[in-house]
Amino acid sequence: MKIDLTDTTASKVNKALVQGRRAIGTPAVGMVLTLVIVTDEENAYDALKAANDASHEHPARTLVVIKRVSRSPRDRTQSRLDAEVRVGADAGSGETVVLRLYGEVVDHAQSVVLPLLLPDAPVVVWWPVNAPLDPAKDPLGALAQRRVTDTYASEQPVRDLATRSTTYTPGDTDLSWTRITPWRSMLAAALDQVACEVKAVEVEGEEFNPSCELLAMWLADRLDVPVKRSLSSGPGLTAVRMDTDCGPIKLDRADGSLATLSIEGQPDRAVALKRRETAELMAEELRRLDPDDTYASALRYGVDRLKSPSSVPKSEGRAGLALPAPVEAAAKAPAVQATAQEPVRREPPQLEPVRKATTK
Repeated sequence: MKIDLTDTTASKVNKALVQGRRAIGTPAVGMVLTLVIVTDEENAYDALKAANDASHEHPARTLVVIKRVSRSPRDRTQSRLDAEVRVGADAGSGETVVLRLYGEVVDHAQSVVLPLLLPDAPVVVWWPVNAPLDPAKDPLGALAQRRVTDTYASEQPVRDLATRSTTYTPGDTDLSWTRITPWRSMLAAALDQVACEVKAVEVEGEEFNPSCELLAMWLADRLDVPVKRSLSSGPGLTAVRMDTDCGPIKLDRADGSLATLSIEGQPDRAVALKRRETAELMAEELRRLDPDDTYASALRYGVDRLKSPSSVPKSEGRAGLALPAPVEAAAKAPAVQATAQEPVRREPPQLEPVRKATTK
């Protein structure tokens, strides 16, 4: 059932929701959360379809906020709210309200959304595209316990990952992180089968794929070993190789669906690692609304500490680790002085603490 409202208010939208529930014979509210989707007209359909599919596992009131661009200065001064209320089969297992904002009300979307939130229920805000760099300080993000972004949809995902590491607030998460959950589970299970020490890791995947960067940061953070980031033609993540003192461990997925797990001394095994749809990713994120400390730790490790193989000099001792600029400058300065004064002088002893500090 659909109810269209033109030039309306939040109060009239609430009345339409009650009217729609009574019309289909379900006056009770059985939803467990409010999902707010902030998107544009181009991506609204795909985002709403994914939310409806996820609602079969998590019945929710879905509020789709679409900020329309005004074409003339006069239109920008005239506020208007159009709404489309969907209940029953048209709204998955919950109910949906599509809100189209025009004029000055575009800058005050939180005042429209706030009266429509379910009482005493958690709020999740999802930006499929054009997410703010600091979601917690966004007016809509401030209403939520969980804020979902997707750096894969960003124009510069690596730069955005670096920014998110400085603006992270408990409750922030990223669908690029959710995409690597099966990879993290499989790699952890592989290491549980052997009693070996990991010496180095290589993560192979598409260029500018934030999931590859996040997986590399997670491995570097948890294993405290150098991680090399190499490039492939994809799709997505293609391989992870771990060098251990018991032999190599490889998880190779060339076709985007079926992977091969190879452990020294064991037969190769086929593993299902298909690329998941957005609805599956959202359903996973909605299963837990508490802060993800593992994601926070991996994010704060810093994407700047990883290097692509093309930018790693052959003379560099540890592939895949980048020295921060101040440390790198401090390390090079004594070497220049030694060349000018003592050509055969040994490496200065003060470099040793610097190397220890940057081995993580």
